[in-house]
Amino acid sequence: LAYELRRLRGLRSTWLLLAAVLLCDAIVAAGLASRIPAGPLGASTGVRLLTATLPLTPLPFAMFGAGLLGALSYGHEVRHPGLPASQVAYARRVRLLLAKLLVVGPVAALLALATLLLDAVAVHLSLPGGVTVAAWADPAALSAQVSGALDAVGLSALGDLPAVFAPLALVAGHGAPAALLMFVLLTVVAAWTGVLTASLTRSAVAGVLLLCALPPLLESGVVLLLRRSGRPWSSRAVGPLPFRSGIEWAYGWVYGGAHEAAAAGSSALMNPVLLAAVATPVAALLLVALLVQAGRRAL
Repeated sequence: LAYELRRLRGLRSTWLLLAAVLLCDAIVAAGLASRIPAGPLGASTGVRLLTATLPLTPLPFAMFGAGLLGALSYGHEVRHPGLPASQVAYARRVRLLLAKLLVVGPVAALLALATLLLDAVAVHLSLPGGVTVAAWADPAALSAQVSGALDAVGLSALGDLPAVFAPLALVAGHGAPAALLMFVLLTVVAAWTGVLTASLTRSAVAGVLLLCALPPLLESGVVLLLRRSGRPWSSRAVGPLPFRSGIEWAYGWVYGGAHEAAAAGSSALMNPVLLAAVATPVAALLLVALLVQAGRRAL
């Protein structure tokens, strides 16, 4: 762990990549926000703005950046191994792989949180004058968690707060906290996937290409699984189908238009099909990576 932390922190490419992701994410979020038509801004639209989700792209910028960071961490190890040849036994290689996963995961989560914070400010400053964030003006549009927090401090609505807190309304609508939590989780999964795909191919470029191919394949697999199990696809996920924007299908479980459906966003995170769809690819990649490492003499 100490070795991997020093390696990740000491590479200039790490900081350049993180800065590029934050900058591009904010620019895209601001550009999308400037095109929003006048009227109330719903929670689902706010989630898409905060995550800088573009049509026809396999992954949002934060997830792509996290996956690229993971792939580069292993690719750099292949090009410039930090362990001498006498210390590349199977057990040591497995420990190094797990250390990379343990280090890259929290970094990806922090990157996702930083992009959400920066995008909230960028979107707030870029929204046209005729757009109103429903959660700021209407207490009924707030999520149950936010309403409870406001009640605890004696406030009835976000509008009672100073105007400087207005960007918070973008993350406070029905289903938005759960959707954004899922976004952070999926960013961590993308980082782990980047590490594992790069370890299988011993190439950062090939690892990133595999990472970008997974979302449409995963969506198709979930659709087939739901049909086989007899469970209907969530009506809130119908919008992004067929595949148009990488990971949007996951947001469909936790946001929507109806109050009753959106209020169930937190419990939707515990849906076994959704959790299996998120965990299975990473678990399968990890198992394959461990098996492949057993047949190698080096990383």
